[in-house]
Amino acid sequence: MGKPLFYEILEKPATSCVIGICTIIWFYIQKKTIGYSHVGLSYETAVEGHHWRIITSAFSHISVLHLVFNMSALWSLGVVEQLGHMGLGVAYYLHYSLVLVVLSGLLVLGAYHILINRFKIEYFRRVTAVGYSCVVFGWMTILSVKQPSSKLNLFGFLSLPISFAPFESLIFTSIIVPQASFLGHLSGIIVGYSIAWGLIHGMNNYWAVSMLGWTFLVFIISLKQSGAYDFNFLEIESVTDPSLPGNGRMLQMTSLLDAHEELV
Repeated sequence: MGKPLFYEILEKPATSCVIGICTIIWFYIQKKTIGYSHVGLSYETAVEGHHWRIITSAFSHISVLHLVFNMSALWSLGVVEQLGHMGLGVAYYLHYSLVLVVLSGLLVLGAYHILINRFKIEYFRRVTAVGYSCVVFGWMTILSVKQPSSKLNLFGFLSLPISFAPFESLIFTSIIVPQASFLGHLSGIIVGYSIAWGLIHGMNNYWAVSMLGWTFLVFIISLKQSGAYDFNFLEIESVTDPSLPGNGRMLQMTSLLDAHEELV
């Protein structure tokens, strides 16, 4: 018989907080009927200055299945918080989760830029990605290097050897879920290996707080400059002509109805 959930939450405080945040955001998205185009990350919106979407896209999930899959995998990967004796632990988990969120998002945009401008594949210009999978795949990869004997448990009954989990999951999700973002997941794996192999290292409380501060500053500035948020009234600005009848102040993205959507 396993441990009571309360004790597991105490052993995985950071993971539990992230799952709680993602779940609350999912409820809010459902209540406000917010779509992919409102919070997702795409090359087109990034070029327009919507850099805040790197953060909102990571913590947003549209479907309940998408949320459950990512959070189930993340809960299993929360074992990283219990491996302080191996140089991991809660602080390591928090530091590099931040790195994974930011760098994975930037890597996705970099890949889109090359595919669009070098290979002229316009499809990727309006692909919109959402989800915490970049971070999940990153932690799968880190754990596969740091503790290859671990198991990845999904939904409480499916167990995968962690050493094969990153690429097994990459192939599996690409086949089973056609909308899954192959580039998003691959970006998480690349950043994960960079961390596990020491190519990205040296994160401590000082650098983590500094990175968090700069990320927050860029988030606020880009949110204000993009005109997506009105800080005076704390409500979403309309992106359509306010003179049109029936629009009110609701966010309208009719121009993105033909945009492609991807789950990450």
